[in-house]
Amino acid sequence: MNDPESAPLTGAALRHLVEAMPKAELHLHLDGSLRIDTALDLARTRGVDAPRDRPGMSAALIAPMPCANQAELLRAFDLPIALLQDAEALERVTTELVEAKAADGVRYVEIRWGPLLHVAGGLSLADGIAAVCAGAREGATRSGTVVRLICTGLRSHEPAANVVLAETAVRFRHEGLTGWDLAGPEAAFPDPTIHAAAFEVARAGGLRITLHAGEWGGSTQIRRALTLAPERIAQGPRAADDAALCAELIARGVTLDLCPTSNWQAGIVPSLAAHPLARLHRAGVPVTLSTDDTTVSDLTLSDEYVRTVETIGLTVRELWAIDGHALDVAFADEASLAPVRAAFTAWAAGVPELGGR
Repeated sequence: MNDPESAPLTGAALRHLVEAMPKAELHLHLDGSLRIDTALDLARTRGVDAPRDRPGMSAALIAPMPCANQAELLRAFDLPIALLQDAEALERVTTELVEAKAADGVRYVEIRWGPLLHVAGGLSLADGIAAVCAGAREGATRSGTVVRLICTGLRSHEPAANVVLAETAVRFRHEGLTGWDLAGPEAAFPDPTIHAAAFEVARAGGLRITLHAGEWGGSTQIRRALTLAPERIAQGPRAADDAALCAELIARGVTLDLCPTSNWQAGIVPSLAAHPLARLHRAGVPVTLSTDDTTVSDLTLSDEYVRTVETIGLTVRELWAIDGHALDVAFADEASLAPVRAAFTAWAAGVPELGGR
């Protein structure tokens, strides 16, 4: 499938192909993907201290490009979290995000969020999770996009609180919540194993395991994450600097869910052109491609796909292979994925660049 020597497709032709391409996205944060108009409405109706016009709200929700580090990037989430402290808001933004993804050709999407961040106003963990599940169902019904949810614990939270979160999340396993994640300020809380008990509760309850790693600390942090036996690692581009680690990822079949624009924005890589996505893929390391946060990073998945070809240097065939791999490692059952796979196959059959007619 890899063909680095094929003639490059660029400009309007590439954009047209990518926008039509059925896509799968596995690394997407709910609170980093609010519509600007929705944020304005929530700020007004919830009495949250926030900008009251589009330019001001855009400036508040879109992080600098690039940021100095991950900590600066994470500050862009403070306002969205303040706006999402009730069930109605959570359900609404989830539905809207699924619809926005469907409009961009995303046929399968996994949305992750940290339920413990949304209880400051008195919302219970269970009610908050139920609201996101309801929003995902509504979005899926309206759009036809298949949706799964990933519950995210925070590195900065007490391990006991994350255990309770995992116990609560497991109760929603049959309502579309199929994954468990750990995220947050990695430099301040570098050791993910202090949350091992929460991972075990999640795993025993049938949730599939991923976690953020390597947003700080490079390959050492990715190795730490591997001790928790994840199926996938969120981010981790600096694995490319460590040949032995790459070999281990290949041998264990652990996928890196990469987000090049966000990785540059967070200061993990010095530039978008320097992102090792193509190098990792060509070395055989399993990778997927996502936005991370459509609003915080101000881009669509189609934008990201175009950038990986025009700036990072993937071929269209390599991009398609990475897109398809996302379905192979998705946190969904095969019965749910079957129609998505069929749509992928049918589309590719008509695309000359992929060997179709």
